[in-house]
Amino acid sequence: MGVGIDVVDIARFERSLERTPGLRVRLFTEVERDLPPRSLAARFAAKEALAKALGAPRGLLWTDAEIHRAENGRPSLHVSGTVAAAAEARGVNHWHISLSHDGGIATAVVIAEQL
Repeated sequence: MGVGIDVVDIARFERSLERTPGLRVRLFTEVERDLPPRSLAARFAAKEALAKALGAPRGLLWTDAEIHRAENGRPSLHVSGTVAAAAEARGVNHWHISLSHDGGIATAVVIAEQL
């Protein structure tokens, strides 16, 4: 149904979080907020990639998407509210997600599909 990719400069993102403390609350769920900057940057990239995979609809709340990490390190995407509604409207019911951070850059790929 859709593919999205995004990259984030980790140092720049960390400076944005320091300069605008309310950004953590606006972008991340309570579960995500205390993660290290590189992990937050990767999650932000994932949320941007998610929006792109859905065709960049307006009105998505960043906190309606949460990235979980399994014990083996594999990420998974959990959606609710505005994101779940946008996915349902497009027939999306399954997600693939990949996160990485290296060399000062965080990246994410999200694939939205209908099973």
